[in-house]
Amino acid sequence: MTVPQASPAGDPAVPPSTPPPPKDAERPHDDPLRASRTSGLWVGAVALGVLLLLLVVFIAQNTEQTTVQFFGFEGRAPLAVSLLIATAAGILLTAIAGSLRIWQLRRRTRKEVGREPRRARGRH
Repeated sequence: MTVPQASPAGDPAVPPSTPPPPKDAERPHDDPLRASRTSGLWVGAVALGVLLLLLVVFIAQNTEQTTVQFFGFEGRAPLAVSLLIATAAGILLTAIAGSLRIWQLRRRTRKEVGREPRRARGRH
């Protein structure tokens, strides 16, 4: 069995192979419909509008008064307002816990970077 020999590049009998397309043409940033800050802002605004509409419906459907007790304090408020305040308090507590964790990680990272020898740090 014989193995075909490669023809020299200048051989007119062998058609030249087509070069592969440039890698830049395959990148997603060349797509004119790619995501952008403006499109992200638009999606966020639409999502916020839908959430606001659902919130208005929730408040309109839950207007009856209810008694709320918390650490000895007692008061009457519409059910929707009570639930929204409880939700806001939960979001606030979650944000505080997340912020404390981010602060802790940043402090730890600064300490670790400070311990590195100067020549090990990359200068850009």
